[in-house]
Amino acid sequence: MSECCSCGSDKLNLIYSCSGAANTGYLADSVARKLMKENYGKMTCLAAVGADLSGFIESAKCAEKNIVIDGCNVSCGKKIFENHGLPFEHFITTDFNVEKGKTEITQQVIENAANQISVKFNCILR
Repeated sequence: MSECCSCGSDKLNLIYSCSGAANTGYLADSVARKLMKENYGKMTCLAAVGADLSGFIESAKCAEKNIVIDGCNVSCGKKIFENHGLPFEHFITTDFNVEKGKTEITQQVIENAANQISVKFNCILR
């Protein structure tokens, strides 16, 4: 990971989500917010990284872990992080038995995806 002099000693896990127009983008955003509420990390703005805003790029460089949750296999979030050469862990909501444009996003679907990501997330942090 890149060294950056503006980083504090308290490194955070940062969570980024797709918030696309499809049901899967809504799910990605909902899961990211749930993970933040459960103290897995702080949610921050994926669009700002894509817009090349320096403060958000530096924060991503300084994060303990960057968790990117994409809504579908187009993987916009993944591409943003790859284009900036930033380290990240990647999840796609369609990997959790959710079909783009078809699956109704209920609280149970959100819980299921968040639980599956949190299990994998705990492995990432070890």
